[in-house]
Amino acid sequence: MTARLATARLLAAASLLALSLAACQDGSGINGPSARSLAPIAPQTVALMQSKGMQPSDPILIRTFKKEAEMEIWKRGNDGRYALLKTYPICRWSGQLGPKTREGDRQAPEGFYTITPGLMNPNSSYYLSFDTGFPNAVDRANGRTGKYLMVHGTCSSAGCFAMTDATIAEIYAVARDAFIGGQRSFQFQSYPFRMTAENMAKFRNDPNIAFWQNLKEGSDYFEALHEEPKVGQCGTKYVFGGADAAAGSCKPRVDPLVAEKSARDTHAVADLVAKGTPAVRVVYQDGGQNPVFRPQNASAFASLGGTETVLPYDAKEYGRHNLGDVSRPETLAAGPQEIELAPKGQPTMLAGAEPAAATRAAKAGGKGHGREPAPATPTTLMANRADPGAQVETTAALPDKPARIAVADADGDPSSYQKLFGQLFAKDKPAPAAPPTPSVDAAVMPAAAPEPAKVAHAAETVAPKAARVHAVKTAKAESKGDAKAERPALRKGEPEGRKP
Repeated sequence: MTARLATARLLAAASLLALSLAACQDGSGINGPSARSLAPIAPQTVALMQSKGMQPSDPILIRTFKKEAEMEIWKRGNDGRYALLKTYPICRWSGQLGPKTREGDRQAPEGFYTITPGLMNPNSSYYLSFDTGFPNAVDRANGRTGKYLMVHGTCSSAGCFAMTDATIAEIYAVARDAFIGGQRSFQFQSYPFRMTAENMAKFRNDPNIAFWQNLKEGSDYFEALHEEPKVGQCGTKYVFGGADAAAGSCKPRVDPLVAEKSARDTHAVADLVAKGTPAVRVVYQDGGQNPVFRPQNASAFASLGGTETVLPYDAKEYGRHNLGDVSRPETLAAGPQEIELAPKGQPTMLAGAEPAAATRAAKAGGKGHGREPAPATPTTLMANRADPGAQVETTAALPDKPARIAVADADGDPSSYQKLFGQLFAKDKPAPAAPPTPSVDAAVMPAAAPEPAKVAHAAETVAPKAARVHAVKTAKAESKGDAKAERPALRKGEPEGRKP
């Protein structure tokens, strides 16, 4: 009888909470909260909580990682420390690695956000959703703009983290029950990738590295102590720590365990760099998707050693999820491209950097989950040149040594990466073919180049100012056209750049 009474009270509290949430949403209070927003947590997930000594009413914390396309829910125990409950694959995120800077840039936000009951939407057009709270104080201090950046259902993103309907239903229910249990808000940590020493070494020359190092301070705090870091603002940066950080101190006390982890990672990064770990930047056509939603990439889960990678979720289960309307499926086929960065920040393109599984899928041209046939993966990449009519092409990469070509210097101007690489995936301007050559270590002269000496010199040095100006003007002209085509009307409570 006591258990039934507790259950009845929980359901009543859930209904009242849903009604209060509905009042915060545009037009959602007319018909009341949706039935799906009141659905209980799945019995399997409740059993998982119990096996880990957790209760549905315990406070939560959520972390998300773009590059790995994963989202984690952590729950706090009686000792104040958080433990991982479950990891979910992200069905779709858009844009590139890096923070959101302006409305309409398709960037999913990165940073530390506070989710209150008022940011939950029980009547979302995307099944269920909650707003990330972007922009926060640090975003505003950096001049970043945008609104309605959500975590929602339906595998379609224009600056949001899109889960499947079934996944967002569970995440929403877990968050709802934590609010009913007394949690007034939960922290949402959004990262470009897992903040490991390997990733920090790999992305050390990326234009966003200073911002990512700042995010890593918060990640180190959480991973060292398993406690929610208090987040403050100092100018354009985050500060993390205890009560002093929350009070606005620019130099909060650093816990010894946190300092030890940070020092250990710094040493590991230096060691990796000394061993020759290349510095790269990863460029996406438009965001990414966890491979569990692409059956043709199932072989990608196998490691080079032949043993299968153990995933924190069932790939077969998520492979059966209904994805709904997948946004820009053609951009997912080839996968990201790696741009190797020279010591001074000069980018170098790596030919043939696409994942092998994605290349095989593109050749097969098969359909899956409503996607169009994948376009053939290009085997060459073109560089911007001083003479718009003269271009340099790399040959296909050998298995053990990718081809490299130098492009215009972007050192000191992070935005020029976007200006230059924004044309990398242009679909309406295919690169002209050039005869293959046996060289893969240096740029190759076109067969019909009128001035061989001049072309060879330009390929091995930084492109002159005229080339950069030409590339920037071209990129701006194209980006204006894309921006106009990709910004339909907005409605409060829904993702930016989307019709309700």
